[in-house]
Amino acid sequence: MKFCKKYQEYMQGQEKKLPGLGFKKLKKILKKCRSDFHSDNAIDGLHDTQTCPHHCPVCDGTFFPSLLKEMSAVVACFNKRAQKLLELHLASGFRKYIIWFKAKLQNNHVTLIQEGKDLITYALINAVAIRKILKKYDKVHYSNQGQAFKSQAQSKHIEILQSPWLCELMAFHINLSESKVKSVLFEGCNLTSNGDGQHSLTCELFDSIKVDIDLTCSICLDTVFDPVALTCGHIFCYMCACLAASVTIVDGLKAVEPKAKCPLCREGGVYEGAIHLDELNILLSRSCSEYWKARLQTERVERIRHIKDYWDSQCRAFLGV
Repeated sequence: MKFCKKYQEYMQGQEKKLPGLGFKKLKKILKKCRSDFHSDNAIDGLHDTQTCPHHCPVCDGTFFPSLLKEMSAVVACFNKRAQKLLELHLASGFRKYIIWFKAKLQNNHVTLIQEGKDLITYALINAVAIRKILKKYDKVHYSNQGQAFKSQAQSKHIEILQSPWLCELMAFHINLSESKVKSVLFEGCNLTSNGDGQHSLTCELFDSIKVDIDLTCSICLDTVFDPVALTCGHIFCYMCACLAASVTIVDGLKAVEPKAKCPLCREGGVYEGAIHLDELNILLSRSCSEYWKARLQTERVERIRHIKDYWDSQCRAFLGV
C-alpha cells in the first residue's frame, strides 16, 4: 500500500477529527508544477529538462505556505493533547484522588495508556508524511529547498520530532513499563548510558525514523537534574538554566528577560514557555538512583546558598545598606 493511501486511511479512521497534512493536495501541486513546466518547455522547443526550476512561483507560493500552516496545526494539536495526558498522569493532591476514583469506575488507566499510544502514532505518521513530501519536492525541483524548509521549520519550533512533549511521552512509556502496568507505546524505547555515565533516550521507530535525545546538560556537562526544556527544544538542569539566564532560582525562569538566548543554540526568546520535564525527572531518579541521590545533596546545598544570598541582598536593599 502506498504511503499516501495509508496516511489518508489513518487520518479518516480517527474518532476525533485531528489536523493533518493535505498529503494528496500537496502532491497534486507538485504534479501540476511539473506538468505546467513541461508544457512551457514543449512550446519553447525545449525537451531536455525534466524538473521545474529551483525557484518556482507555483510551488513556492502555494506548496510551502500550505505545508507550514498544516505542520503548525499538527504540532499545536500534539503538544496540547500530550500536555493534557501527562497532567492527568502526574496529578497530585485532591485532584489525584478524584482521577483515581474515576479510574476505578471507568478503567481509566487503560484509556490513558491507549491515548498515549494513539498520540505517539499520530506524531510519528505525520513526521513520516512531512519527510516524504519534502523529499518529493526536492526530487521534482532537483534542489535542496525541501531540506532548507525543514531547517526553517525547526527554527520556528514546528518540527514534531523536536517537541519536548515527545521526550516526556517516551519517559512516560518507560515509567509505565517499569510499573505494574504493562504497555507498549514504542518498540525499542530505552534509557541508555555510555561508559562515561552520560544518558540518552533512544527509540527505533517505523519507516527508519530514529529518535535519540541526549540528556546531558551542556552547561554542567552532567546528566540533567530537575530538567527543563526551552522552546528551542534544548534541555538543561533547572538551576543551570536559571544561572545561564542570570536569574535567581527564587525568581525562576518566569523572570528571564524576553530576549534572553539559549545557552546552546543562541536563539532568542526561548525561555518563555519553558517546560518542566516531570516524567523525565521521575525516570532519571529511578534509573540513576546513586547519581540522583548525590546530585540531590549537592543541589540542596547550592539552592540553600542561593536562597540565602537572595534574601540577604533583598534585606540590604530594603535597609539601604
